[in-house]
Formats: sequence, structure tokens, C-alpha cells
Amino acid sequence: MFLLAAPLIMVSFGLASAKETATDNYKLYCVQCHGTKGTGKGINAPFLSVAPRNHTSAKDMGELSDDNVFKAIKSGGGAVGKSTQMPSWGAVMTDDEIHDMVKRLRVMCKCEGKK
Repeated sequence: MFLLAAPLIMVSFGLASAKETATDNYKLYCVQCHGTKGTGKGINAPFLSVAPRNHTSAKDMGELSDDNVFKAIKSGGGAVGKSTQMPSWGAVMTDDEIHDMVKRLRVMCKCEGKK
């Protein structure tokens, strides 16, 4: 019985981990520059010529539309007229994962995007 269940467990685990959560992706791709708390004070921040955005700032994040944030994540800062030091993540995150990340950032800033 155990031998029959093992492949099902492995398949289920593989499918469950196919899409990373926004929290997982933030830890993997964003904290190096934006910091674990999202304040823009990550380990790489001192070495950048432009300070990373503070994701906890309702004032700053509230000025950005969700579409603008999506485009910045997917295509990089240069795509929205910001620093090219913000890399594009479209090759490693799906559109759904990026939309989930935008939602996570809205929770972090406790704000809605500009309409």
C-alpha cells in the first residue's frame, strides 16, 4: 500500500510547488535589495546608485498603479522610466505570480494603487 501512495505523494508535491507563492518569490527575488521588511534596506541596497523602493510606504506605493508595478516587476525598472538596476523578473515568474506579487505589495504598503 505504501509503495502505491509514494508516487502520488511525489506527484502532488511537485504540482503544489510548481507555482511559488508571492511570499516565497519576495524572499527569493526581492529581499536582497528591498529588505526582509520591504523598507528598501536590503543587503545589496548600499551598493546601488539608486535606493530601492520602500514597499511599506503608502505614500510612495499609492502613487503607482497596479499596472505600473506589474510592468516594473515583469520588465524591469527601465520599462517604467525608473532605474535599470531593478531587474526584470518576467523570465522567472509567471504573469499570475507577478499579479500575486502586486497584491502582496499592496498588503505591505497598506494602500491601493493609483487608478
